[in-house]
Order: sequence, then C-alpha cells, then structure tokens
Amino acid sequence: MKKAVGRGGGTRKYDLLTVLAVHALARDKGFQRQALRLISLVTARYNWQNDLLSIGQEEIARLWSVDVRTVKREMAAFRERGWLVEKRPAARGRVAQYGLAIAKILEDTRADWIRVGPDLDVRLRTEEAPEPAASTVIPFPGAALPSGESLWGQVSRRLLAEDASIHRVWFAALEPVDEAGELVLRAPSGFHAAYVQTHLIGRIAAALAIVAPEMPLRIL
Repeated sequence: MKKAVGRGGGTRKYDLLTVLAVHALARDKGFQRQALRLISLVTARYNWQNDLLSIGQEEIARLWSVDVRTVKREMAAFRERGWLVEKRPAARGRVAQYGLAIAKILEDTRADWIRVGPDLDVRLRTEEAPEPAASTVIPFPGAALPSGESLWGQVSRRLLAEDASIHRVWFAALEPVDEAGELVLRAPSGFHAAYVQTHLIGRIAAALAIVAPEMPLRIL
C-alpha cells in the first residue's frame, strides 16, 4: 500500500481502517475490543505523514477508559502481533514512539478484503503490485484504453494517466449518457455512484475543467 498521504491518501486511510474493522468483526469479542482500541488510537493520534504515534500511557488509558496496566498489556500485544513497531522506547520525561506496520496489517487482514467488496479487494491488490518501470501508462487486463474525441473519452484518458488502478475500479465503468451542455455519467450501481460522488468527484471535475471549463458534471 502506498503511503496514506497526498493525492488518494484519504482513500487509503479509509481502506486500512475498514479492513481492520471488518477483520475484527469476523472474530471474537476480545479481538474486536482490541482492534477498536487500535483504531481509536490511530484516528486520534497517529501522524500518517511521518508514520509516527507518540503518546503516553496515561493519555492512552484516558482514551480507552482503562487503567495503565491494561494499556501496557495491549500495546505489548500490538507489538507482538507486528502491527505496531517501537521506534523509540519511553524514557524519563519522554513518551515512547511507534510506527504503524501497515504492510503487516494488510497481510493479516487479506482474507477479509472481499467482505467489503470486490472494488476494495481489487484496489488493494493493485496497490500491492509493483509499478511498471516505464512511465507509459499500461492498461490493466480487461480494461480498454479510453479512445475517441468525445468529451468523456478525453476526460477518462486524463484520469487513467493520473491513476490507472483507480480508473480501472471506478472510472472505467462509468457510462456517458449526456455530453451536450452537461457531462452526465451513469454508474453501474447505486453504491458505485455514491462512492464516486463522495470520494472521487473532485478528480473527475478537475480533469473535466481542463477539457471543458465550466461544464457541469452529474453522476447517476
């Protein structure tokens, strides 16, 4: 998984937290509680830019509504599982620092990705694949390179060049139903439309603004 910052970083953060939660929900209540504690810790205090979790045990205890002894036990369990990596041990007047072992978490939760849906499963597997050495965009198997001089054809090519994996999962399935005065795209399902509208509409709008400034955009 790419670093969860910058363009597309928000999606990668949600993907990681989602698969962690879904993985835990398929297990016993003790594991679920432990996973929830890690999720709350990450969302509250983890620095995604620097891969840094720097927080004292007493603060964690308040966050989790537990005692310090429980914090010590849980943090040790996360380290033993390989989900947290100690970067700097605690010392007098200085809290410990941890990194989040994203690759290990993804490895451990891989079997549960498909529970979320084929879109997330494909996206995460695509991000794990090595990038091509050449800078030329290589279409994914089964995904045709957008062609033609239609409005959506031009916009779609720009989106493909920007991020081929996102294009394959989300943009390639969009079908233009109107390009006269407004770009109207139909998604294959309500969920697909909602996800694009919530998380990816900005990418389409930015590409559309280059091809056809001030052209309205709508997702069905």
